[in-house]
Amino acid sequence: MTTSYLTALSLALDSIKAHRLRSFLTLLGVVIGVASVILVGAGIEGLGITAEETTSKAFGTESYLLAQVANVGRLTAKQRAALLRNNRQLRREDLVYLRGATGDQVQYSPYSQRQDDVKRDDRLLEACSILGVSAVLAEIRDVGIVDGRFFTEQEERNKSYVAVVGDEIRTYFFPGASPIGQTIKLRGYDFLIIGVQEKLGSNLGRSQDNSVYIPDTTFEKLYGPAKSMSIFARSKAGSGLSLDEALEVTRTAMRVRNHLGPKKEDNFGFLTPDSIRGFIDNILGLIRIVVVPITLISLVVGGIVIMNIMLVSVTERTKEIGIRKSLGARSSDILVQILTESFVISALGGFLGIAIAWGLVQIITSSFDVKMQITAPYILLAVFVSSGVGLISGWYPARKAARLDPIEALRAD
Repeated sequence: MTTSYLTALSLALDSIKAHRLRSFLTLLGVVIGVASVILVGAGIEGLGITAEETTSKAFGTESYLLAQVANVGRLTAKQRAALLRNNRQLRREDLVYLRGATGDQVQYSPYSQRQDDVKRDDRLLEACSILGVSAVLAEIRDVGIVDGRFFTEQEERNKSYVAVVGDEIRTYFFPGASPIGQTIKLRGYDFLIIGVQEKLGSNLGRSQDNSVYIPDTTFEKLYGPAKSMSIFARSKAGSGLSLDEALEVTRTAMRVRNHLGPKKEDNFGFLTPDSIRGFIDNILGLIRIVVVPITLISLVVGGIVIMNIMLVSVTERTKEIGIRKSLGARSSDILVQILTESFVISALGGFLGIAIAWGLVQIITSSFDVKMQITAPYILLAVFVSSGVGLISGWYPARKAARLDPIEALRAD
């Protein structure tokens, strides 16, 4: 009697149906393992999407930043000290020079930042980001205004006490109402709110909605001239320059201003959207390397459960195996049957795990302000590993069953 693969599959399904509770408990380890892998993968991918969207909103898609030290990754104290020694501080004179030398192609905005408290009546919001910028920053960085407007060049020249606030400022001081035309206090001065920036959320755990944009000229009145400012830049509409070309125009102008020879390195830094995305990708890559293998351990545990259950199953069916062998079944037929049963259990667990993970992702994304995205690589990884675990876990019980002596097997109770 020769057992085909189709027959082996039928026998495997019959065995699973005959022992429903045991089969369910066996499936459970694989289901949890597969669901865990897919949920973790969906969370990592969702984190990447959120970080990229937030970065695009906060930094802009076509802008770049010029600064004394511009590095999105972590620098050691030694590396930072070396850059501070080598790189020049950026002054207002540098901004004036860039506007005069390349202003027909590139637009520039100073960017100064301080942490300070914002007040209104008896309420206080601590450690807000106070940003001193030019009116053109709204265009350079694609600042999204959901209520009101950004300040004008006239207000910038007049050193007006006007402000564009983030969503956190709005909700804290003016819950359920528009803050336009209202005032907040900064350093004892009343600032008229003229605009509200769109909600950005947090980036790498840091809120980006507690910002207060004020004219750079007003910022200087409050805090004095900055020792070193940063400068945001973007190619002008109609210039035909790409981001890289505009950046090169700025780099060339700064090298000329700093009298750098052809072989000398830049003594200033640039930060671009690509460098930020690269940093985010590196962080997510490290998370994948650490977290995904940990979740796969649950699949290994599921495999151990499958192996133990299949060993019990082989022991229970010793007499049945002896009868089949005495009727002509080959060792390979028995091996295929047990392996098929193990594979079917793990594969069913894999598909159930995918279905459960998909349902949980829908519930989480609809119930909470969280982005998650199930991607094909994680599904394939989970199915491949779960199926592989089934085959590997079933190999020893199947081999043991195939090697049973038919005479000894028939004597079994």
